This record gives sequence, C-alpha cells and structure tokens, in this order.
Amino acid sequence: MPELPEVETTVRGLARILDGERIARAAVHRDGLRRPFPADLVQTLTGARVTGLGRRAKYGLIHTDRGRSLVFHLGMSGRWRIDPEEIGKHDHLVLETAGGHVLSLCDPRRFGSIDLVDEVGLDAWPPFAALGPEPLGPLFTPAHLTKALAGRNAAIKLLLLDQRIVAGLGNIYVCEGLFRARIDPRKAAGKVGKAALGRLVPALRQVLEESIEAGGSSLRDYAQPSGQLGYFAKRFDVYGREGEPCPCGGTVKRIVQGGRSTWFCPKCQK
Repeated sequence: MPELPEVETTVRGLARILDGERIARAAVHRDGLRRPFPADLVQTLTGARVTGLGRRAKYGLIHTDRGRSLVFHLGMSGRWRIDPEEIGKHDHLVLETAGGHVLSLCDPRRFGSIDLVDEVGLDAWPPFAALGPEPLGPLFTPAHLTKALAGRNAAIKLLLLDQRIVAGLGNIYVCEGLFRARIDPRKAAGKVGKAALGRLVPALRQVLEESIEAGGSSLRDYAQPSGQLGYFAKRFDVYGREGEPCPCGGTVKRIVQGGRSTWFCPKCQK
C-alpha cells in the first residue's frame, strides 16, 4: 500500500502539472473504486481551476476554485499517471488540462477512493476529524507521544499505526523508524521511556524525509506520476530483510503483530 512518502511524492508530481491549471475535461470509466464516485464529480471538475494541492495522512488533496477539494486515496495499488501513452482498462478517472496534459488515476485492485469535500469543512470531514498530528508537522513531538501512550499496554509498533495517535504512518516506516530509534517493537507503549521517545520522533521524521527525497518505495504497483520508480526500498535497514545481518552483529527477525509483519533486530532494539 502506498504510504505517506508515496502519497507526498504523488502530490508533488501532480502539482508540477496541475497547480494553477484549469481542468478542461473530466471523465470516469466506471462507477467508483472502493465506493462510488461522487455523483457530481465530472460536473464539478470540468472547467474548475486547481488552486493548490496538499496531503493529509495518506490522502492527497486537489483544491479547486469551486470551493470543493478532490480527496484521493491510493488504496493498495493506485497511482496517478501523467500523459500516459494510452488509457487502459484500469484508468478509472481521467483529467485533461487546458494546457494539454492528461492525468489518469490507475487502480487495478480498486481499493482506492475519490471524494469531493467542501473546503470550508475539510478538517471536520469524518475521515480527517479523528486523525492525530502529521509526523512531519510541528505538533508531532515527544511530549505528544508521552501523553498519547501513557498507560498503554499495547505494543509500541501497533500504536504507532493507530491514525488517531499519529496520522499517516504505515508498516514500512514504523519498522524503519523503530529500528533507528533502537526501540523493540514488542515493548508496551506506555513503558517506552522519554529518552527513547525523544529518539523516535526525529527518527520517524528522518526516515520519511529520506523516502520522499528518494521518490518513495516501489514494492509492487507504486510509481511516481512521471512513471519513475521510488528507490528508498534499496535503503531499508530491516523491512523485508529477515535473516540478514544487522550492523550491530545481530540478525534481522520477522514476527507478526496485529496480523502484519514486523521486522526488527532483537540485539540492538531494546
């Protein structure tokens, strides 16, 4: 599933084409993805000018001068394509700009989503209302984690995936961040000390920023809107590296937590 760096990379790629542009034509090639497309999607987008783009957690935002924002989620296999050679059967939403560019949302597995949300109430939109702070934003601090995790017995790995605690973190970057902070992913969140949380916040920020700089992590279907792959997967310290050596002399181990794989080094993550 595309995670925060992949969505951020996608938004930045789209911004180079869409920001300030007018959408001359919008077309849908099916009724919806994970849920139906908004009934007025084509009407709202056709002729609209894009006033900006952004991201909230794992959602991308395309703001328009109609007072409504297109909110997209890439699901498991979604990606935007800029000026594809042809429109395929998995290109479910197609936008044509007045400047002559074509952008298509390709989602073979159709676990993504498209919504239109009034910009005035964007923060109160139900999927956004309960989200925690952005991990790259100023509100994500060791003090925030200390308060949010106090008394919690669930494993730190699982609570970092709770979008109410911090918005946008996914399995890849939680595994990598915990490794860099030298925290055992199995440890009860409420027992992770202040010093460790002080390491964790910058570690998570660093791994996210490095991945964005590398264009994200291309594991299965993800590619940037330009078609380029993301190369951060080549720099994973533990994710997907079961049985491989850790620089500390230990060996990377894989366990299952909450139905998802966790990779870590039992020797240096305490």
